[in-house]
Amino acid sequence: MNAPKTIGFIGLGQMGEPMCAFICKGDTPVLCYDRVPDLTPEGGTAADSLAEVVAGADTVFLSLPDGKIVNAVTEEIAALDGVAGKVIIDMSTIGPAAAKQAAATIEGAGMTYVDAPVSGGRQGALKAAITIIWSGPKTEMERHQAILNLFSKNTFHVGETPGQGQAVKLLNNFLSATAMAASSEAVLFGLAHGVEMKTILDVVKVSTGNNTAIEDKFPNRILPGTYDAGFFAELLNKDVRLYNEFVKEAGTSNLMGERVAEVWNLVEESLPPQSDFTRVFEVLEKRNQS
Repeated sequence: MNAPKTIGFIGLGQMGEPMCAFICKGDTPVLCYDRVPDLTPEGGTAADSLAEVVAGADTVFLSLPDGKIVNAVTEEIAALDGVAGKVIIDMSTIGPAAAKQAAATIEGAGMTYVDAPVSGGRQGALKAAITIIWSGPKTEMERHQAILNLFSKNTFHVGETPGQGQAVKLLNNFLSATAMAASSEAVLFGLAHGVEMKTILDVVKVSTGNNTAIEDKFPNRILPGTYDAGFFAELLNKDVRLYNEFVKEAGTSNLMGERVAEVWNLVEESLPPQSDFTRVFEVLEKRNQS
């Protein structure tokens, strides 16, 4: 199987820019585009339009904020001439329905669509340590593996059908949101009894309550007061909202999901836009004090 000769990358935001930067360090030429100018990483070639990227690339990666934008972009791509045979790898978190819609649009124009959201946050993207959750042809994953290895640590093939990757990504982010909110409440409980935060973290980290919030977010972002995990609270709330929407559609149990959604709605309402999601701790702390 021949690897793509030219890569396109559309969306150079919080996640897209560092992922693209690592691809640009490889041997494959990269055409880059974002509606915000001057974001192209070193080694990449800035394109003036989405159409220029698609025309010049065999494979195009998408890293976009939500399903509405992804579907607008995929419709624009599908309307271009000469697109048949190209591969679109969508690394956005958009929910199963939007992924299925995007797939229908892309495949209707003779292209291959891959639903491949990523996990690990901006910090993972900056270290080329993200996880790719791939649902689409396994042969295409294998064909692109050398490129995927440039910016990721793990790639999992979770299915052939678009939407399956989104399901796994949403359940993962729901678990992350739950751990962050629950750990904040638990730490506040310990602090109320006069135990130092570091002591609480040291105990829980080697005990049964351990999770990524305790291992990383608290010692590295909350304890030092930097709140710089690199993922916005409103984006995590979007993911929790999508999770709840599709759990209802699936008809599976959602007792926890509804309560976690209440917490993250409160967090988004309480914080300025683009606040780090680790500031859930501050929101809950102030709520206890009021």
